[in-house]
Amino acid sequence: MNKEILEKSLVAFTDGSSLGNPGPGGWGAVLVSPRMEEIIELGGMKPQTTNNEMELSAIVAVLSHAVNNTEPLHIFTDSQYAINGITKWINGWKQNGWKTKNGDPVKNMFYFKTMDELIRERGTNTVHFHHVSAHVGIPGNERVDDIARWFAEGQDVSLYRGNMADYDIKNILSFEYNAEEKQKRSGKGKSAYSYLSLIDGELQKHTTWTECEARVSGKKAKFKKALNAEHEQEILEDWGLKKED
Repeated sequence: MNKEILEKSLVAFTDGSSLGNPGPGGWGAVLVSPRMEEIIELGGMKPQTTNNEMELSAIVAVLSHAVNNTEPLHIFTDSQYAINGITKWINGWKQNGWKTKNGDPVKNMFYFKTMDELIRERGTNTVHFHHVSAHVGIPGNERVDDIARWFAEGQDVSLYRGNMADYDIKNILSFEYNAEEKQKRSGKGKSAYSYLSLIDGELQKHTTWTECEARVSGKKAKFKKALNAEHEQEILEDWGLKKED
């Protein structure tokens, strides 16, 4: 991300966590205003919730806090579900009366409706969403991950509000990452736990890439290699699918 653009913008990092998914959850956000030289941390918890609900709660909190701010707002999140929902899927949902293609009510409808209203109130062209990889050492993402997890664990969390110069994380606007960790997350060279494909809302799991490739070749599809059961579930959540038993 262009540093000059960020220095003239309001920058936010968001994350959500749920212990058990569903289970006790928390969300965290860090807002950075380089022009004001100010940092504001936000966070909260819910006794019974999901990762996706907490991811969206963090973004709603940022949009609510920034609704009267006139600077461009850049939101960085590791949730593809949140980004796809608010930037791609929402138009179809609204046309279908907030129903999915299958006729089911949209999950987390309240949050997406609220996000849509806040973005429109602020100005659609002033809000920009960016995906960042989780757990690869990006300072802002690591900080909101900590805040969300601490709230989910029921800890007494001290949230910062004050001058950037006094903030413990001096490189909060750095997007440098740990290349080794990013490679681990990408799964290159690792054996697969499963291959997932999604076409027209229908999910299939494959034991080999050949099977997966045969299904998705030439079609509008999502597909991904899962490294383990936990990674498989993360992919399903990013695709907006239910947690499997």
